[in-house]
Amino acid sequence: MRSESAALRSLPASTEVPAPPSRADRLRALGSESFDLLVIGGGVTGAGAARDAALRGLKVALVEREDFASGTSSRSSRLIHGGLRYLEHGHLGLVFESSIERRRLLHLAPHLVRPLAFIWPVYEGARVPRWKLNAGLMLYDALSLFRNVKAYQRLSLKQLVEAEPGIRSEGLKGGARYYDAATDDARLTLANALGASEAGAVVLNHASVKRLVLEDGKVKGAVVVDHLTGLEHTVRARAVVNATGPWSDEIRRLDSQQERTGPAVRGSKGVHIAVPRSRLNIGDALTLLSPVDGRVMFILPADAFTLIGTTETATRAHPAEVRASEADVAYLLSSANAFFPEANLTREDMVSAWAGIRPLAASGYHGNSDAGSASREHSIDVSPSGVLAISGGKLTTFRVMARDVVNAVERHLSLPHKKPVTHEQPLPGGDLLKLDAELAAAKQEVGDAATGEHLVRAYGSRWHAVWALTRESPELAEPLVEGLPYRRAEAAWGVSHEMVQTLADLLIRRLKVAFETRDQGRAALRLRLDDDAVALDGAGHVVQLAAVRAAEVMAPRLGWDAAETERQLAAYAVDAQRIFGVDPSDA
Repeated sequence: MRSESAALRSLPASTEVPAPPSRADRLRALGSESFDLLVIGGGVTGAGAARDAALRGLKVALVEREDFASGTSSRSSRLIHGGLRYLEHGHLGLVFESSIERRRLLHLAPHLVRPLAFIWPVYEGARVPRWKLNAGLMLYDALSLFRNVKAYQRLSLKQLVEAEPGIRSEGLKGGARYYDAATDDARLTLANALGASEAGAVVLNHASVKRLVLEDGKVKGAVVVDHLTGLEHTVRARAVVNATGPWSDEIRRLDSQQERTGPAVRGSKGVHIAVPRSRLNIGDALTLLSPVDGRVMFILPADAFTLIGTTETATRAHPAEVRASEADVAYLLSSANAFFPEANLTREDMVSAWAGIRPLAASGYHGNSDAGSASREHSIDVSPSGVLAISGGKLTTFRVMARDVVNAVERHLSLPHKKPVTHEQPLPGGDLLKLDAELAAAKQEVGDAATGEHLVRAYGSRWHAVWALTRESPELAEPLVEGLPYRRAEAAWGVSHEMVQTLADLLIRRLKVAFETRDQGRAALRLRLDDDAVALDGAGHVVQLAAVRAAEVMAPRLGWDAAETERQLAAYAVDAQRIFGVDPSDA
């Protein structure tokens, strides 16, 4: 048997990772080239569609008004799951499809999608008794063709308490353990955007559609505004896909040929909060029925933190402004405390809170059904002008949604069908030979277990190239935040290889810094760049130390002077408050 060190030495050497074309080159291409397809929206569905289409040989452009995954795709429960709770509403087809996709993503992106065990405790008088839970889990495994990570297991009262000793035992009858998967939702979206770029698509964040280009009543592209320069570019395209999720109706309103009917998308707000793992130290994830209203909720392990979520309520809040409310926070804390009374979580324990809008297809609502029972099936509509809009769906089935909309584009353009390859081609970074060996190698080379694991989980096979930056510039090995695994090298890599343009791009979406620092750590009042101190006032200019450290790395690479750096720091403070602020009442 070979030694561990010999096994590590046998790992393949890192290869050069392609960097996207410069932003200037991408903007030039947008305005000067003609495309088969323009995808509007850089969430997971839009990014997945751009990648699928580019891999089929179509000439593709993708534009996103903010940043990849800046909406719903970075504010989910971070789960790739079959949808056990959908069985209760009879959505068997969706569960079957989701289960297949869960297994597929575990293979195509093993760094980003990993198995996660769930425990479902059953209490006396519960809406879902043990017999019903066991029957449902048996069906759940059957719908995955018995190819889930592991088969479900019944748990006696003793077994369940041994697994989760802090759980309330009064009235507890036992339960079951079953398996789904966890992911980094924002980086899964990014991987698709990078994959689209590497397949030849022109991919641009911070660029929004101002108006559609219509000729003889048919869409022929769009006028796109670059938010960094304010310049407009006319993008010519034979087909346009609206993949903007909760913003879908805004794009529909730009289409003068679109019949003015009711909304195509109905928003459902989901809120999550994070608390330190030390305050609620669970073993496996937990699926629970909230004692407040009986709906399904989760308590999820997330490294040094525990996530509690989610709510599900109809909302009229604008997608860019949706936030958690104090009522949402109280609901989640109360629900968690009901199951873990000794934790006695309070508002002060909360590290962060965030909300997203699930863009459920309006057709998925039946009568006066609530958001929880609305269907997660996706739908594709074509307007009279030819804009293809995809709505509904869920994170787990993004690849299927992308495949279906590209199939629809082929039909719309009367193109011969090309077999999609996204079901078998790993996402960028997913070409790992052995995940465990890569994790061991990273921990050994980096010298810090948490950072080594983070690098592999975030970048997959590309972690070698990220860490190589620290050999060229040793200061890049320094942390962005003390106690968290993120390093300055990731800020440099984000600019050069991941299309990072703002501090929010890096600290909210490429990394989870903003989710994992209390009040986003907005406590640093001064920064120093090039030995010039820049004072920040208290009117929204209080920024977190991580932002200061990230700015020191990003500024020379993005051409920021001291004044622009101050503006970027202030803008980050506003972004953080917009996303993580807690409203006193529901909007």
